[in-house]
Amino acid sequence: MMDEFTLIEQIKQKTYRQQSLIKGVGDDAAVFRLYNKDTVIAVDTFVEGVHFTRETLTPKQIGYRVLAVNMSDIAAMGATPLYYLVSIVIPGSWDNESVKQIFSGMDELAERYALDLIGGDTVSGHELVIAVTIIGSVAGGKARYRHHAKPGDVVFVTGTVGDARAGLDVLLRQTKLPENATESIIYPLITRHQRPEPRVEFAQQLKHIDRVALNDISDGLANELHEIAESSHVMIDIEDAAVPISEGLQRWDIAQQFDYKFFGGEDFELVGTVSRDNFSTVQAVGVQLGVKVSEIGKVSYNRERNERVLLFRHGTWQPLLKRGYVHRSRET
Repeated sequence: MMDEFTLIEQIKQKTYRQQSLIKGVGDDAAVFRLYNKDTVIAVDTFVEGVHFTRETLTPKQIGYRVLAVNMSDIAAMGATPLYYLVSIVIPGSWDNESVKQIFSGMDELAERYALDLIGGDTVSGHELVIAVTIIGSVAGGKARYRHHAKPGDVVFVTGTVGDARAGLDVLLRQTKLPENATESIIYPLITRHQRPEPRVEFAQQLKHIDRVALNDISDGLANELHEIAESSHVMIDIEDAAVPISEGLQRWDIAQQFDYKFFGGEDFELVGTVSRDNFSTVQAVGVQLGVKVSEIGKVSYNRERNERVLLFRHGTWQPLLKRGYVHRSRET
């Protein structure tokens, strides 16, 4: 295995992508300068066998995916991602080229969004662990929070939901393929698992709207809806038929569709709330960027209700449980 200093030299950027970066990789700490903006920071840790596996991802896809996950958190805050740091524990079972491919996958996404790698740490260990810290910025007072939902708001979601979990189950052979499932139907589901697309541009284009609540769909749509409702002290009503799913997911039976779209997780789409007056602006941004935007319900407030989120399905209103995707354990 290559030593830490050799790896740093090989992954260090030759030029900086952000003008505000004064010193990146190569010193004891990074230095950047921001004016009149709020700094947004998120961190995620990924463990092989728990958050990802080489059964379903190549080393490059692992790198791409772990950075995309963090970028999705930044998008949900309405911020622009700028810098990231990577701490990695490398076991002896991983060869040098595979480790370099992990960083190559990150850099592919970083180059597209002009992110700079500004530091991190590398150590040896018994299992591969990757911790990514991402730093972004947003105009002062313009960060988007889960507690911004108000009664009367439209509840919306970008893209389609449930695909990533279905794609993962296909790769792990944990689901029976529909009889009429062709490669053209299955491949997009697999891609949603392997190469999620954070909705950075979409969230940035909402900057002129005074109030938007956003949450990225990492643990399942039902879980994210509950987080918004709890943070904002409101109730949310959802129409089951309005929740968008892809053509591929429609090939599964109704029960499986339901499980994937509400509890599947890791789609990294955005679910949000916005006033009825401003929803047309959200839709216009979707049209401009080619991002599907669907109205799936509304925010309400009823002191006599015990349930935070209700779902209209089969002609009746029923509680939508706060349940989401649980990362696979080493035993599965």
